[in-house]
Parts: sequence; structure tokens; C-alpha cells
Amino acid sequence: MAQIISLTAHPRTRTGKGAARQVRFGRQVPAVIYGHGRATEALAVDAKALELALGGVEWASTLVQLTIGDQTVRTLIREVQRHPVRPDILHLDFYEIRADEKVRLRLPIHLVGSPEGVRNQGGVLDQVAREIEIEVLPEHIPDRLDIDVTNLTIGHSLHVRDITIPNATILTAGELTIATVVPPRTEEVAAAPAEGAPELAEPELIRKPREEAEGEGEAGEGETESQG
Repeated sequence: MAQIISLTAHPRTRTGKGAARQVRFGRQVPAVIYGHGRATEALAVDAKALELALGGVEWASTLVQLTIGDQTVRTLIREVQRHPVRPDILHLDFYEIRADEKVRLRLPIHLVGSPEGVRNQGGVLDQVAREIEIEVLPEHIPDRLDIDVTNLTIGHSLHVRDITIPNATILTAGELTIATVVPPRTEEVAAAPAEGAPELAEPELIRKPREEAEGEGEAGEGETESQG
């Protein structure tokens, strides 16, 4: 089952970049809520309360009981925008949902176990997909998708078609690879001589000494002259 968190939001009357900066200056996070015919409504959420609520949860698959004034609605977080350098949340989108209507969401994938091909064959586990899209009723939203890769050997893969999620329809294409074990990556590196080992001799240059070569040249010239 999906985790459920509770948050309180306050309506905003001003929108735009300048208004959003003012909201952040007041240690709040600008947000919007939409869905089910609701006109998009601008909100503000306490920044500290938001960070505490989202700590350690998968926000994409977490149900949020959002209180706005005297109304509490059930929502999903559709998007979280963070600062490119700091961990600050800059903006988020809430999507109102209904208990009797299926929703589409992206479910995080977590690989569980150490593959056979890594433990005993020296392979490397490569996780290709990190989330899949599903359609499900809110009450059946899983917290996350755990996939056991213990029996995966080198050259073998797990695909979306290999998994099932109770009470949910998987929308991601079945041929998509989730994880695979590949052979170890090797690099050809010149081996350094072991400590204390004799250094390799420089390759011998097969040539005659300079003086001998010059002597032969002079003799050659003399032979040419005598023949003339």
C-alpha cells in the first residue's frame, strides 16, 4: 500500500515569478492543485513541513491528504521542482484524485538481492529502467516495486513482461529491459614492474659506431675516385 502523508496548504491570490519569490522568501513553497474539473488553484505550503513529510518516501507514489482551508482532499504529487544546486523544493503540483477512479502514475523500481552473475561470475549489474507506468485505484497504489535479481546470471535480463503488480495494469511496454548482468568491464593497462624487479634493458640499436661508419664512408669515396 502507498504511504499517506498529511499537509496543509493556503490559497495564494498572486501568481507569477515575483509572487513565487515572495512566497519562498517567507519560507513557504509555491504550489498548484488541479484535477477533476477543478480550476488550477495557486497554493503555498510550509517549506519545513513539506521537507519533513517527504523525507524518506517515494513522493510519486505517496498519497497526500491536503487540507486547504476547511476542505481536505486526497491528492498525488505530480511534479517536484528542486533547486539545481541546493536541495530546496521550488515548486510542486498536486493532482486531486477520487477513491473510485483509477489513476496513472510512475512507480519507482528497486532491485533486491545480489545477482548470481555478480557474486560468482564477476559480472556487473546494470539497471536500465528506474520506474514504470501503471494504472491503479488509489487504494491499491503500491509504495514501490521491489524486483528480486538474485538468480540473474551474465548475459541474462529482466524485462517488464517478467513482472506483475497485484490490482494494477502495467502500461510500460513489455519489451523494456529493467536490469541485466553484463560481463566485467576490462581495460588494457600496461603492467608496472614489481618492486625490486630488474628493469628491462633498453632495446639494442643495431648500427655501427660512428667512427667506423665514417671510416667506411671515406674508403668508399676513395674507391670511387680510384675507379675514375
